Amino acid sequence: MRRRPLLVMFAAACATEAPARPAPLVYPQHEPGRVPQWHYMQAVIKLAITRSGADYELMESPVPMTQARVVRELADRSGRIDLCWTMTSIEREARLLPVRVPMDRGLIGCRVAFVRPEDVDRWRDLHDLNELSRYVAGQGQDWPDTAILRANGLPVQGISRYEALFDMLRMRRIDYFPRAVFEIDDEAATPAAHDLVIEPHVLLRYPAASYLFVRPDRPRLAAELQRGMEAAASDGSLARLFQQYFGDLLRRHHLARRRQLLLKNPLLPPETPLHKPAYWLVIEG
Repeated sequence: MRRRPLLVMFAAACATEAPARPAPLVYPQHEPGRVPQWHYMQAVIKLAITRSGADYELMESPVPMTQARVVRELADRSGRIDLCWTMTSIEREARLLPVRVPMDRGLIGCRVAFVRPEDVDRWRDLHDLNELSRYVAGQGQDWPDTAILRANGLPVQGISRYEALFDMLRMRRIDYFPRAVFEIDDEAATPAAHDLVIEPHVLLRYPAASYLFVRPDRPRLAAELQRGMEAAASDGSLARLFQQYFGDLLRRHHLARRRQLLLKNPLLPPETPLHKPAYWLVIEG
């Protein structure tokens, strides 16, 4: 009978010392055609968590969402996701908590375009934005890229349905469809892009960054991810991970040999850490 209290105490101690389960972090469901980018972003989040010393379990949302809905869900304290990755803007940083280390080293600001095959030759002699302004770009209506292109004097046809942009290009309602360089290969392999080609001569480039964004009621999470991302950028592990996923892509599209047309980005917040070279991709041409 005297041993029973000791057993109870031992069981209670074991229960107390049992490791707590990692806190869940819900992020948006991946989009078809962006699987490589999705895997990279997952790897970056895991790297940031590891380098921060925090303990979280990543979980994909079961609900598909448009980019606009992701931002709305994240801005809502009762939303169904905890973090996302997307291109930063002044408006987004006002609504959400940004982790100001570019996950993609600024690659999202490097754009190559789908065009019709018969139009490739005329792009060979395109040298500046004034010449590009003769052509109409197609973009999603709510994409930040739409506002950026227009701010640089480039005509844009914006619509809500992504898939329809390929048909618009094919039917000559637009002249080119700029895409992030890490998106375009997978999209080119889909039926939507049949009879279209990737233009080989021009690189549209503007300062931009894909950040992790966190719900506004999660400042501790934002601080932990900021700490982890800064550590990964400082020790080179973020750059090595980027090279692992995107090195072949940059060589395949010959970014250093393309004619770079530099655009301004009026959506870029003044807090963007452009002064930190370890954060950014350098393309020497």
